[in-house]
Amino acid sequence: MSWLYSTPLRKSTVLFPIFLLLAGCGSADKNPKVLEGVTNSIGMSFLVVPPGKFRMGSNRGGENERPVHEVTISRAYGLGVTEVTEQQYTTVMGKTPGLEKPANAINSLSWSQANEFCQRLSELPEEKAAGRVYRLPTEAEWEYACRAGTDTAYSFGDDPTLVTQHAWYSRNGGQDTHPPGQKIPNPWGFSDMYGNAWEWCQNWSYEYPEGSATDPAGPTTGKTRVLRGGGFFHREPDCRSASRFTEDPNSPTKFTGGFRVAFTAPCASCLNAAFPTAASH
Repeated sequence: MSWLYSTPLRKSTVLFPIFLLLAGCGSADKNPKVLEGVTNSIGMSFLVVPPGKFRMGSNRGGENERPVHEVTISRAYGLGVTEVTEQQYTTVMGKTPGLEKPANAINSLSWSQANEFCQRLSELPEEKAAGRVYRLPTEAEWEYACRAGTDTAYSFGDDPTLVTQHAWYSRNGGQDTHPPGQKIPNPWGFSDMYGNAWEWCQNWSYEYPEGSATDPAGPTTGKTRVLRGGGFFHREPDCRSASRFTEDPNSPTKFTGGFRVAFTAPCASCLNAAFPTAASH
């Protein structure tokens, strides 16, 4: 059984509202909001995350998760409801050797390959017409969406025995990824934020600041990029909202790179113009 809404493949972008409560511990805005759902030209589903504040990091994990600090996300952004699948990857990139399970979340990619997918997706005619420039999410955007208004170890609380209901990981994942959307999504509707495919983020690795930050994007250069969420081979502590990993961005292995796609959302006043509603077709 899939916990995600299903949306048919369309040749045009569709906007549909997803009603979710964005209130919760750690959320600066406790009023209910509506997350807009977007389906792009190749059938990928996104939710548009509104601006807000949250507490990033954890005092329960490794040194690279500290200090806990307040982060402001100043601008809305779109984020994939699920991780990119092998089928979606080959639709954009062409036939790729070694991909034999089209419904599964893609894995074993380098950061550079994931980034190239975003660039090529942005160049599709209907995506250019919609004005979307795709990219990987920053680490802050990833954690903000993962926490979904919570400040517990996981978006569903602190009990690690519940991870199996929300993630494919070392205790139930076998030796590969699975089709996204089979586990319980987080409170904002994002699936597989924990486990399944390890997810590349946009930024280079960096040490957290002592004070607050707005739209942190990390340093302009570095040696390693960040991965989040844990994978099918990780244990419970590695699947927490705050867990951070780093890898060489050019070295794909079996245990690196899946990803979900982000884009910067337009302003509220031009949202409908950029993303036509189903009624307008």
